[in-house]
Amino acid sequence: MAPTTGFPLGPRELVAMMAALMALNALAIDSILPAFPEIGEAFGVVNPNSRQYLISSYLMGMGLGSLFYGPIGDRYGRKPVLLGSVALYVAFGLACAFAPDFDTLLTLRFAQGFSAAAMGVLVVSVIRDIFSGDRMARFMSIIFIVFMAVPVIAPTIGQLILYFAEWRFIFILLTVMGTAVGVWVYLRLPETLRPENVIPIRLDTIGSTWFKVVFNRTGFGHVAAGGLLMGAMFGFLNSSQQIFSEVFDAQDIFPYAFAAVAGAMAVSNWFNSRIVERFGARRVSQLALLAFLVLSMMQIGAAMLPGEPMALFLVIVALNMAMIGFIGANFGSIAMEPFGKMAGAASSFQMAFRTVLGTAIGAFVGQAFDGSTLPMAFGFLFCGIAALAVIYWAERGKLFRRPGTCPNAPM
Repeated sequence: MAPTTGFPLGPRELVAMMAALMALNALAIDSILPAFPEIGEAFGVVNPNSRQYLISSYLMGMGLGSLFYGPIGDRYGRKPVLLGSVALYVAFGLACAFAPDFDTLLTLRFAQGFSAAAMGVLVVSVIRDIFSGDRMARFMSIIFIVFMAVPVIAPTIGQLILYFAEWRFIFILLTVMGTAVGVWVYLRLPETLRPENVIPIRLDTIGSTWFKVVFNRTGFGHVAAGGLLMGAMFGFLNSSQQIFSEVFDAQDIFPYAFAAVAGAMAVSNWFNSRIVERFGARRVSQLALLAFLVLSMMQIGAAMLPGEPMALFLVIVALNMAMIGFIGANFGSIAMEPFGKMAGAASSFQMAFRTVLGTAIGAFVGQAFDGSTLPMAFGFLFCGIAALAVIYWAERGKLFRRPGTCPNAPM
């Protein structure tokens, strides 16, 4: 059954297309992880931790770019802005393949992330244009299931390319994939922004929307908590290649270990899509947050063991990432619930704040890497405690409740 009467995309194609748009970001981030040593050697990067900036620069560009695409999408529509974003993503990806030095590559990565920000912001806006409440959370979770297939396979794809070609061909792959998705969007995606919801680009209007987003206690609290947990995830992302290479001396299995962690997130998103409408986004995400805290304390204990077993590290990290899978889509849906008529600008600000906060925390955790897994484990615990405190404030101390949600919003 299509999402709404007369809507040209069935639910499967809608989910696949939105997941593909989001997956371009994941591909740009995760596929280059196995190439860190080669890129560092090619450009003479002495400090191994400095290679992490290949991830942080992209993420920071994506976070800051998110501020702009929401208002533009609210004015000119979702489709044209998405197409422009994909075109720039392709152009900067191709430029990265021919970067002459490390600083130029970091600048181009920032620009590519800035360009690609629309693919995160406007996917949420498109879904919010069509659905609301727990049904929106369910569809976002299904999209994340498909989307999470890319982090599962992206490092392996990058490693396979390195077996036959140099690291620059990874960026060639990004241009090919971006072009394919752009053509699909051009041919099949209708405009989902209703004429009555068009918002002119005016600084006072944008400022008013951002004011409402910031001072909506429930919405902003869930955005901030989501950013804190994103910081934990980015901390792992930044230091994962070094952890498997330097701590466990297991560089060869890194793509497969990373796939196991990403797969755990995909599985948890699938389970979330099955249970969220029954139990409610709040109950599911808050229970997962408590489990995240317990697992983070276990992670610290494991990191303090002499000769920490890699299998134990991998199991606990995978379980912790699975908890983030239960939390992410639900927190995002709760945060967007009050802003149906200003979905683009609200999603834009929320994603920008969440991503910039998460990137900053993740970079701090990653740069603290000292040859052990302990900095990452403490980063997880800090992020979990802070997120729980923020949610307690946002919900006025009333956790595990399921307030009434808005009915599904038809097109």
